[in-house]
Amino acid sequence: MIRTIIWYFKFSFLLLISYPFILKARRLLKNGKEKEFKEYCFNLSSNWAKNRIKDSKSTVNVYGVENIPDENVVFISNHQGDFDIAIFMALIPKQKGFVAKMELKKVPMLRTWMEFIGCIFMDRKDLRQSLNSINEAINLVKNGHSMVIFPEGTRSKGDKMGNFKAGSFKLATKTNVPIVPVTMDGSYKIKEQNGGFIKPATVNVYIHPPIYTKDLSKEDKEYLPKRVKKIIQSKLPNQD
Repeated sequence: MIRTIIWYFKFSFLLLISYPFILKARRLLKNGKEKEFKEYCFNLSSNWAKNRIKDSKSTVNVYGVENIPDENVVFISNHQGDFDIAIFMALIPKQKGFVAKMELKKVPMLRTWMEFIGCIFMDRKDLRQSLNSINEAINLVKNGHSMVIFPEGTRSKGDKMGNFKAGSFKLATKTNVPIVPVTMDGSYKIKEQNGGFIKPATVNVYIHPPIYTKDLSKEDKEYLPKRVKKIIQSKLPNQD
C-alpha cells in the first residue's frame, strides 16, 4: 500500500510542477519551432513515463525494436492495463500519439501533455464522437504522425484478449502506412491484478515485423484484424 500511495503522490506532484515546461513547449510552438517542440515534448514525456515505471519497481523487457520502420506507422497492440501507455511512451523509441479513452482528458496537465504529443481522445460510448476521433487520427497519420491504438477498446486486465474492432485498422488502411503489431505480456500484473494496488512485475513487450498495407487487396484488408490479432496472441500464454 505504501508503494501505491507514493506512486500516486509522485504522479500527481510531478504533473503539477510541470507547468513551466508546458509554457516552454507553448513558446516553441508559438515561435514556429515545430520540430523542436515535438522533440522537447517527446523527450520530457518519455522520461516522465520511464520514472513512473521505475517507481513501480517493475522490469520491462522490450524485444524487436529493430522492426520499427523509419517512416510513420500505426502501432496496434493488445491492452492489458493502465501501464500500457506509459510503457509505449517510455520504451518504444519513436514519436507517437495515442487514441486514448476520454477519461484521461479529465486529468489536468496529463491532458495537456497528451495533446502535445498528438493524442486523440475517444468516447467509445458515443458512436459519432468515436468516428470523429478516428477521422482526426487518420488526418494526423496522413500528416506524417505515428499513432498507437488498442483495438480491444478497453483493458483486458489479463492474458485473454478481447475482440478487435475493425474500425481501428482504418488508421492504416486509409493512409497506406505500415501496421506494427505489439504484444503486451504481463502489464496487468503491475496494477489490475492487485485490485488497483501497484506491485512490481515483469513485463515483456514484443514488437513484431511491420505489415505493409499499401498494396493489400480488399480481401486482405477485411482479414487484417484477425491477422494482427493472431500475431499479437502468438506471444501470449494461455490462449487455448
